[in-house]
Amino acid sequence: MTASRRETGVSILFVRSLCLPDCRGGGRGNVFQQPSTCQNSPNAQRLQSSSSLRKHRMTYPRSFSHIGISVTDLDRAVDFYTTTLGWYVVMPPTEIVSDDSAIGVMCDDVFGEGWGRFRIAHLATGDRVGVELFEFQNAEKPENNFEYWKTGVFHFCVQDPDVEGLAKKIVANGGKQRMPVRKYYPGEKPYRMVYCEDPFGNLIEIYSHSYELTYSAGAYGGDTA
Repeated sequence: MTASRRETGVSILFVRSLCLPDCRGGGRGNVFQQPSTCQNSPNAQRLQSSSSLRKHRMTYPRSFSHIGISVTDLDRAVDFYTTTLGWYVVMPPTEIVSDDSAIGVMCDDVFGEGWGRFRIAHLATGDRVGVELFEFQNAEKPENNFEYWKTGVFHFCVQDPDVEGLAKKIVANGGKQRMPVRKYYPGEKPYRMVYCEDPFGNLIEIYSHSYELTYSAGAYGGDTA
């Protein structure tokens, strides 16, 4: 017998010696036997418990795909967001109608009956987050665009080290600056923020630094603005 055949033979014996205990008699069973024949054995119970634990630990941070923003003038909105924030167009303005097409049926499920038609454009940010801009046929600007106490998303935030400059650009392109630029930690950390609006009343916040840095303890500790 050659060395390779001896090694193979030893390997087979070793695998067979690792077979699971036979749940019917406590002896050795076949490692290749169906799990259903040994569900009550201690090893099987441990494996089931381990599998359940792994399944429970499958939760992980999901990435952000896109947001949807309603506007009253789609073409103006595309121009505003590409010119002001530098977002680029993935799909230009397109009209969607209620019909038997895949997208028509999908929108029936989302919006219910009676939505009729709408126009939509797809943009993307510098970090590849998608932005859907919607103009519905009955689009209207709410009288109060900042009902922050009601459940729902009341703003989104972009990041720019030149907070003041971007706020001025928003105003110059038809938006609004709602407040002065403020510092989170005056004299300690250079983090700044401001709330603005697009031309349609959607709230845009601007951060000077990343979300993690702004709220992490100790970052830029001792630095002054």
